[in-house]
Amino acid sequence: MSDTSKTVKTDSAETAKVGAGAAEGQTTVAPADDPTAAPVTVVDPRLLVREEGFKGYLTEFKRKVKGGELGSLPVVIGLIVIWTIFQLQNDRFLSADNLSNISYFLSATGMLAIGLVFVLLLGEIDLSVGSVSGLASTLFAVFVVNQGMNAWLSLVLAVLTGIAIGALHGWFFARIGVPAFVVTLAGFLGWNGLMLWLLGDSGTINIPSEAGPVHLLGQSSFFMDQAIIGAYLLAGLAVALTLVGNFNEQRRRKAAGVPFRPTSEILLRVGALGVASFVAAAVLNNAAGVSNALVIFLAALVIVDFVLRRTTYGRQVFAVGGGIEAARRAGINVPMIRITVFAISGGFAAVGGMFFAGQTASATLSAGGGNTLMLAIAAAVIGGTSLFGGRGSVWSALLGMLVIQSIQTGLDLLNMNTSIQYMITGAVLLGAVVIDSVSRRSQKAAGRA
Repeated sequence: MSDTSKTVKTDSAETAKVGAGAAEGQTTVAPADDPTAAPVTVVDPRLLVREEGFKGYLTEFKRKVKGGELGSLPVVIGLIVIWTIFQLQNDRFLSADNLSNISYFLSATGMLAIGLVFVLLLGEIDLSVGSVSGLASTLFAVFVVNQGMNAWLSLVLAVLTGIAIGALHGWFFARIGVPAFVVTLAGFLGWNGLMLWLLGDSGTINIPSEAGPVHLLGQSSFFMDQAIIGAYLLAGLAVALTLVGNFNEQRRRKAAGVPFRPTSEILLRVGALGVASFVAAAVLNNAAGVSNALVIFLAALVIVDFVLRRTTYGRQVFAVGGGIEAARRAGINVPMIRITVFAISGGFAAVGGMFFAGQTASATLSAGGGNTLMLAIAAAVIGGTSLFGGRGSVWSALLGMLVIQSIQTGLDLLNMNTSIQYMITGAVLLGAVVIDSVSRRSQKAAGRA
């Protein structure tokens, strides 16, 4: 709190002056009409919640639910229900091998979903990511197989192409004023046509095993024969980084004199994460270990989450999604944010294309086609990112893909037709959007929208 006094209203509607020098999270106020009266200490309500212990957190949780601040709660509950149903129908669903397959195959479409989260935060849509991912994998195959280019250079060029395509879409949207739906729909058709032309009559280009970057994205592990040790190392690293990050945030908030999480709460949160991480590592170790694709996908989530939540650029993305005019008045370069967001979407689409190529060791006509686009959008929305912009998290890409891949894998185990998969996934998507809409209405009613 600064030394500058501020004018506020007390509960008795009297004007008061807020002075400096209060304890952390506390404010001293004195009625303006009686400056000689003893100051009253007003405690931040978040501190009161923590002082009340479990009861306080339960009260705060109920307040958030009533106010429409559901967070990831609906998708977590949905995931538990889905896993329970499939496990009751087939006891192999929660086996180590099946969970390992789920964790591996969600990464490719999950990469597309990460990029789409940025676009959805603006309240826009990118319909081109499927075609861009297919084009990127095709370009990589053409560079390596037909042109004899270095595999790593080919990978970089393919990803840069995706970024450039996304930036082009963003330029038409931000500078020319073409609706994002239209310009990305045109990209969906145009880039898919270019991919078909490059593949030629054969429709397939097999990628040789020497093309290391792509084959690393198969079901292999960076740790090779030490996959078991590697899984636990990754779990330990995740716990350590989370612990350091939380204590660093606590230190900064203490120094700023604002409410902070107590050490006991930090240890409880990190402990829960540790249990979940090491259980997941143990399960994956009973199968094929942690795949390279999953490691890269999780690393991308951590990095992008940091960018969105901890950097000026990330806050600007949320600001533009929350209100364009307000963001413009705050001095944010709205066109630049829009162009870069679509460039990020194109880049992640290209990376996702590399993942698809790694799964099949080839570039094919089906790359990025079929229901890839719809599943990527569904993953971001089901995971909790709002279609209306301004609210969401990149972790929704992981949660949404867990739901979708669990449904697909579970129905495969039950030998269900693909049509059933589409119908159930569509119903889950509709449910997620309904929850999002109801949540927004609840927040408006509670004055928090």
